[in-house]
Amino acid sequence: MTETKKEGIASEMIAEESLDGNIQHVNNPVLDLPTIEKKYLRAVAAYHKEGNSYILTDGKARVEIKVLTDDIIRVRLAPQGAFLEDFSYAVVAQEHSAHGHNFMEDDTYYSIYTATVICRVSKKDFLVSFSDVEGKLMNSDYAPMHWEESPDFGGYYVYCTKKAFNDEVFFGCGDKASNLNLRGRRIRNWNSDTYSFGFNQDPLYKTIPFYIGVTSGDSYGIFFDNTFKTHFDFAAEHNDQTSFWSEGGELQYYYIHGPKMMDVVMRYHQLTGTHFMPPMWAIGYHQCRWSYYPEKKVLDVAAEFRKREIPCDALYLDIDYMDGYRCFTWNKKYFPDPKQMIKDLSANGFKTVVMIDPGIKVDEDYWVFKEGHDNKYFCRRGDDYFMEGFVWPGRCQFPDYTDPEVRQWWGTLYKGLVEDGVAGFWNDMNEPAVFGRGTFPDDVRHDYDGQRGSHRKAHNIYGMQMVRATYEGLQKLYKNKRPFTITRAAYSGTQRYASVWTGDNIATWEHLRIGILQLQRLSISGLSFCGTDIGGFTGNPDGELYTRWMQFGVFSPFMRVHSAGDTVDREPWSFGPQWEAICKKFIELRYKLLPYIYSVFWQQHKYGVPILRPVSMLEQDVYKNLLREEEFAFGDKILVSPVLNPGQEYKVVYLPRGNWYYYFNNNLYEGGQEIRISTPLDEMPIFVSAGAIIPEYPVMQYTDEKKIETLKLITYYSDGEHKSYGYADHGDTFAYEQDIYLEKRFKQIGTANSVTLVQQRDGLYTERYDTYSIYFVGLPFDWTKAMVDGVTVPISTDDTGQPYITVDNDFKKLIIE
Repeated sequence: MTETKKEGIASEMIAEESLDGNIQHVNNPVLDLPTIEKKYLRAVAAYHKEGNSYILTDGKARVEIKVLTDDIIRVRLAPQGAFLEDFSYAVVAQEHSAHGHNFMEDDTYYSIYTATVICRVSKKDFLVSFSDVEGKLMNSDYAPMHWEESPDFGGYYVYCTKKAFNDEVFFGCGDKASNLNLRGRRIRNWNSDTYSFGFNQDPLYKTIPFYIGVTSGDSYGIFFDNTFKTHFDFAAEHNDQTSFWSEGGELQYYYIHGPKMMDVVMRYHQLTGTHFMPPMWAIGYHQCRWSYYPEKKVLDVAAEFRKREIPCDALYLDIDYMDGYRCFTWNKKYFPDPKQMIKDLSANGFKTVVMIDPGIKVDEDYWVFKEGHDNKYFCRRGDDYFMEGFVWPGRCQFPDYTDPEVRQWWGTLYKGLVEDGVAGFWNDMNEPAVFGRGTFPDDVRHDYDGQRGSHRKAHNIYGMQMVRATYEGLQKLYKNKRPFTITRAAYSGTQRYASVWTGDNIATWEHLRIGILQLQRLSISGLSFCGTDIGGFTGNPDGELYTRWMQFGVFSPFMRVHSAGDTVDREPWSFGPQWEAICKKFIELRYKLLPYIYSVFWQQHKYGVPILRPVSMLEQDVYKNLLREEEFAFGDKILVSPVLNPGQEYKVVYLPRGNWYYYFNNNLYEGGQEIRISTPLDEMPIFVSAGAIIPEYPVMQYTDEKKIETLKLITYYSDGEHKSYGYADHGDTFAYEQDIYLEKRFKQIGTANSVTLVQQRDGLYTERYDTYSIYFVGLPFDWTKAMVDGVTVPISTDDTGQPYITVDNDFKKLIIE
């Protein structure tokens, strides 16, 4: 333990010193470490072309610059001239194409031109830069790429130092508990179990080495695909420099061109993949606690939801459902007939989700341990002994999920729980966390899909590969049904396999604010299906904090209440009738908005757009907006600004350009300005973009409780032309991959005395309902006539006196006057 700690300190100190581009040697006499020489690329000596790649050398080291698309260029450094195997857990194996690129040489530069990017390499000092085709410099090396040979392992510390422009701001990097703009911050990526983490605490649970830079209103991205412990310095030590480096592996990064932040994120998803489409029930409201047991407690909680008519789709079972915390088993004392219990819950509209951890109890009578041990599926130390550590079951061994055979085996272990009726799985403690020592020792060996390495290399992708094994196994077990998985630890690309949450937060107003920052950051970092433990995992909220968090939770892509067992109850009725009524109102709002939310998930899956969008992404051309944090868009039509202070009676909210309707009274506000809005306890600032068409379901107690007879469409008037999207499919199968879906594109054209709606539909899915009920909000005229595809249709009035029309759901053109 002392040696491991000493080595960790040494690594930190070497990395800290390495930020200064002028330092050539690092020596630490206190730790008695050897002198380590920092080596830089020298002048370019030669180059040659291989396909879409240009290989440049200084005589020994080599750099590959590869054109993947018009907007994505990869840079790799081989200090000794030999590149590592081209392998990545993050990047999807697929063919990329560019419209063509040209190479030019002059006395000063080698230049690579695509349709949108110019990449230049300075001959004299090997500095790499990226500009747009008009010559605007977007990103440039401050110093040549460099490296240090490690005296402790066979690789290198690798470094890249970029210029930081005076106005440049930085976003991304996953679940960091800090302000959205990372400028002035230094961060580390080393997945860590961080119970009750604080503001600015780092590192946390996830490693997403991807950031977005915005300068002079334009943006670009850098994805540093390296699974070792990585570091980023966003103009913290030197105001004119941004650096990223790793404690091993290869210096390999992707330059991703904008110029919009949305473009950068979409192209990052081109590399790393988008989220799977979740089953519809997975985007409903979920209730969790450590732990609901015994069986009667679970059934009582379910009964209370239905008795109080508070919608809920899923109940979770934490580790106490297991026999002695042995994964894939049941505690028969607490759950004597789990299959019948799950059947009873299902009959009442509840899905059951259970936790599975990576630690497998060392027990010769435990079938999972015996199979794993006999087949040598568990991780081993450098001297070939099995890696052992203490977690919830006690003494445990841990599968090596970087081995394809182990992943396949792990996926089969879910068979019994699936047969019992479990609908979703929650992978926790997979940083990996080990009591007492934090995580695995560095010398633990991993297969790494044939690219063998130590835990230094595999640590940050351990959780990702665990949930990958879970997801791929469930795909086979559920056959054509979509799995639902959630993971605490993640690396770039995890979105292909799981949703995520932000870990063990605290029931404080500060943590409510932290959660809002984290979810926006995760969403633009590729992990859109994200949520917090609503109400806080540890500590005790009062009714106001819990309720304000629930309001925010409605607009969290993953909506789950979760808490530790030594805290007050967290069910929506736990704080008394006043707070229950407000929580019920907002949970019902979540269920009314399900068709809109589901459409937003489709846009993420198909197009790679983030679900949550900070104001900085909506209006990056206004510098002040790059610093705004409390307002964000959920999809492209709804803007929210959660209430973050106790007793808050009003809030100043910034509305982006355009016009916006306040959701609760339909008052119209002009955007591009800050407004003062009242914040009574039963409201939260929610705005709908003028010109939007928002689909709504009737309130249901769970997602498939009722057959939808007609879909309500609320059309928010605006002059001019505006587009909205809708989406529908089976809700729980993979048939959408064979085009069994329906994608709807609406166009609203508003004038002073008429509104025209045009609908286009793509896909082969037939909706379960045949008609729309269309309502109009904010019309500047009293409408008396409606024509659909050239035929006049009657105008009806609902119980509240609101006019609407009923039309076939496949209409093509509707005009009201």
